[in-house]
Amino acid sequence: MNDPMNRRECLMRFGLSGLTVGLGSVTATPLLAQNPGESTGFESSVIASHKVQANSAGATLVDGRVIQPARELPILDETDVLIVGGGPAGIVAAIAAKRSGARVTLVERYGHFGGLWTGGLVLLVIGHIVGGKKQVCQGIGEEIMRRLDKMDGAIIDRKPGSKPTVDAEAVKYLMVEMIEEAGIRVFLHCWGVGAIVTGNVVRGAVFESKSGRQAILAKVVIDATGDGDVFAAAGARFEHRSHNVGLVSRIGNLDRVDAAKAANTPKPKHLGLRTPVAGVNWVNMHGPEVDALDVVTLTRMEMNHRKFIWQSIQKTRGTPGYERVYLVETAPQLGVRITRVLDGVNAVRLADLRAHTKFPDVIGMGGEEGGDHGEWQIPYGALVPTKVDNVLAAGRCICAERSMADLVRLIPNCFVTGHAAGVAAAVAVQERCLPRDVDVAKVQKVLRQQDAYLG
Repeated sequence: MNDPMNRRECLMRFGLSGLTVGLGSVTATPLLAQNPGESTGFESSVIASHKVQANSAGATLVDGRVIQPARELPILDETDVLIVGGGPAGIVAAIAAKRSGARVTLVERYGHFGGLWTGGLVLLVIGHIVGGKKQVCQGIGEEIMRRLDKMDGAIIDRKPGSKPTVDAEAVKYLMVEMIEEAGIRVFLHCWGVGAIVTGNVVRGAVFESKSGRQAILAKVVIDATGDGDVFAAAGARFEHRSHNVGLVSRIGNLDRVDAAKAANTPKPKHLGLRTPVAGVNWVNMHGPEVDALDVVTLTRMEMNHRKFIWQSIQKTRGTPGYERVYLVETAPQLGVRITRVLDGVNAVRLADLRAHTKFPDVIGMGGEEGGDHGEWQIPYGALVPTKVDNVLAAGRCICAERSMADLVRLIPNCFVTGHAAGVAAAVAVQERCLPRDVDVAKVQKVLRQQDAYLG
């Protein structure tokens, strides 16, 4: 079919026609004409009757205060390395730890991997190159990019010194494939809500899901939540920051703009950048600077942004030549950029970037959004809390001063810190030591063996 469909045409063809896909049969009978009680091909069974939720120690109201009583939590899993968060940092950390010989469990609150790269539709990959168009993000992150290269319709503008753009669904698929190849144990739809701490040492994390509240025990925990949820729950010190919160969307039929009608009309705003899908662009949004740890604020941002996006696309459709442009989707994840930043043993600093500081504990090299300056080193200490033990940070929540946050949070630099955290955690397990006491030289050796670039 050469003529792309818009959303309304798609609904008419597949929804209102009663076409059923994936059940092994196709029916031409409209679903609305179906008789009550008539079989649809779906099946349902009773799993248990008169069941009472296990371990349901519900909260009670005492003198106007809500009290949560103590209760024993079921142990969902026990592992060597637990990674909380399945974004770019978490995925690379999990693969790196597994390849380094550890048992690995990965937990993600959404039903897919990739974090804001996929669920947030932040499709442009920047931050992997420096001056002279040299690429400094290597290792497992680069392996992901090369595998996307080999997939049909997965990536565009992938060449030396370029800024490639991916298709979110292709990345989601590839990450499932790589996680399964590695043999990593995974729990999706699990939200990390607490840390298991003995004294000053993290022993695992607590999760909430449709299965209730459960615990996972681990020898080392990697916080790749982006928001530092685990290290904060464990009592580690952090800096609470505000930043711009937006919402990304995709718009379609940009290849069906009537050029003749649009010739004498100012080009509409918010048309975004092209993607691997023909005629579909992704549209970024800066949004206002707010506290993204406040649920009232997050709710307001979500609702306001969705209204703005819809109204913006209607305005575009009212522009001559752009009548067929339509809203493909808004991202299911709000575009949170920075919230908590770890108070670490060392920090990523702008002065070190400018001075080309060399760290003996370097675990990766960072790039820049436009390749406007040289490479900068990331010290292992930026992943390690000042006091709390047995937890490492990876991704945008590592220790970095405010002037470096917008580089640290870029996807390739999250690959780099995730890779280092995964290897360091596995080495700590093997050496039976705390991550802060790990032999960094051995971590560096393993990272190089896994094709990471350390300068």
